[in-house]
Amino acid sequence: MGYKVKIQRVERGNTKSFYVNFPAAVAEAVDITKGEEMEWCIQDKDTYILKRVNKSKLPAVAKEKE
Repeated sequence: MGYKVKIQRVERGNTKSFYVNFPAAVAEAVDITKGEEMEWCIQDKDTYILKRVNKSKLPAVAKEKE
């Protein structure tokens, strides 16, 4: 199951940033905590992978069968 999100663009003076809101249901399912460090990996122009910098000590989440 996927969760759709909208990208937000914020401009402050000469700088601009883009923000992605992470759905609470997803964050809670994988035990993400406030301030946790993540890293974006770009697989291609349509696929972005968000990885934890410090590996979780939780067991892996089972993948859903298609």
